[in-house]
Order: sequence, then structure tokens, then C-alpha cells
Amino acid sequence: MSVKTILYIVIIPLCVWGIESINVNGIFKKNREFQATLLYLMLSLGLSYLVVNCLYDFFAYSKFV
Repeated sequence: MSVKTILYIVIIPLCVWGIESINVNGIFKKNREFQATLLYLMLSLGLSYLVVNCLYDFFAYSKFV
């Protein structure tokens, strides 16, 4: 397995766990749970992509990888 894959396996659950603490249901209209869930998923995947690439670049530049 590559280092990025391991980072994704670790970071994605952390991002999902962190974003679940935000209550965005107040932004959506009533009976729009699917859209709220989809927003959670997209935000967590986008945030995990940014965090993994940041950590990977940091480790690559500091010669740890």
C-alpha cells in the first residue's frame, strides 16, 4: 500500500467524525435529509483530500517518506 492510501484510510473517518459535529440541517428546508447527508459526504471527502495532500507534501519535503 502506498503512503497516501494509508493516510486516506486514517484521515477520512476523522474528517467524517469532525464534520458530523456541525449541524447544517438548519440551513436546509424540511425533509431534505438526503441533501444534508450528501453535503456532509462531499465536505468530508474534500477536506480529507486537502489534509492528505498537505500532510503528504509536508512529509515529502521534510524527507520522512
